[in-house]
Amino acid sequence: MNRVIHHAVRRDFSRVAEALHALPEGDTERAQGVGRGWDFLHAELTRHHEGEDKYVWPMLAGFGVEADLLATMESEHQAMADALASASVAVHKVVGTATREDADAAATAVEHAQKIAADHLAHEETDVEPKIIEHFDTPEWKATEKQLRKAPPTTAGQFFAWIQDGMSPEGRAYLDKTVPKPVTFIFGQVFGMGYHRKVAPVWR
Repeated sequence: MNRVIHHAVRRDFSRVAEALHALPEGDTERAQGVGRGWDFLHAELTRHHEGEDKYVWPMLAGFGVEADLLATMESEHQAMADALASASVAVHKVVGTATREDADAAATAVEHAQKIAADHLAHEETDVEPKIIEHFDTPEWKATEKQLRKAPPTTAGQFFAWIQDGMSPEGRAYLDKTVPKPVTFIFGQVFGMGYHRKVAPVWR
């Protein structure tokens, strides 16, 4: 599931940056839509990494995973949070002005955050995921997964709607194998209605 989430993050960074580069001068409606898309990405990425900081890294520390590696993960999360905050200021400015100058500045800020996030995601996939996989069958990981999955129905529904929007074939195969299709359908379509109404149309 970590790779599925990472795919959605990479996809949306590209969507936002491309939309900002293409934003027509003065198109306030389009700017507002891109702002909604950005805010959703920002919220999901923040929720994902706060969950790792709170639950995954302590679990791995309990199994003796190198403290330096976990400290680096936390440091990369902080750098990403700082870049996301700066990009949000720039994107929200575009929402209000819809000028070509502000859109270009926002695109630069988003691409900076994208680079920091991409480097972190690759580092995590290479150096941390194998250590998590080693402990998939342990009670500690099962308890951690349970904590990560805790969310109100609307939050879970919008998450499922988001990850399935433009999902890769590999991601679809994993999701279908891991989560019963009726669950992803009901959560994604019913509880995820807010995403389908407010965010998905931005990328159509």
